[in-house]
Amino acid sequence: MQLLEGEREEILACVKEVLGNNSIERENLIPILQKVQHRLGYLPALAMEKIAEGVGVPEVDVYGLATFYNQFRLNPPGKHQVKVCLGTACYMVGGDITLESFERRMEIKEGETTSDRRYSLERVACVGCCSLAPVVVVDEQVEGKVTPTRVDGIMLALEEDGDQSGSSSGEADSETGEAGTNGNS
Repeated sequence: MQLLEGEREEILACVKEVLGNNSIERENLIPILQKVQHRLGYLPALAMEKIAEGVGVPEVDVYGLATFYNQFRLNPPGKHQVKVCLGTACYMVGGDITLESFERRMEIKEGETTSDRRYSLERVACVGCCSLAPVVVVDEQVEGKVTPTRVDGIMLALEEDGDQSGSSSGEADSETGEAGTNGNS
């Protein structure tokens, strides 16, 4: 994924700081990766390259660790994070179809982020709401009984949310100091 403006400098500064605050040894690769991801939200290729350089290991070793452990993200999280449950109960009642519906609607695959970084899509093993299957978690909000039609409704609501928090009424309200004048209060 292409870096946004100013992101390269942020990545380099983060890696430099993390490497400066840790013992730079091969045994510390996982904690170093964790700290960088915690700060940046994911592990960009540039960060892994600089970590490999700093620790003195081949880049493939750093990439291998980052892809082996599912705690690491290689794509930036989207503004809106959608997690589709594919635990047994959700899968049995169409969780895979729900995931495919989100993939089609967002035009990305599971594990990816849209190029505008508005949405990211993940599969999760179990949310713990089996009676609501199939379940989707959207920005930490649990949605139950999600059919392909509900996928369209969820995406429409997210798109409307983005339109209202963009450069239209939201900025005008903050300039005037008035709250709740956009009809959503």
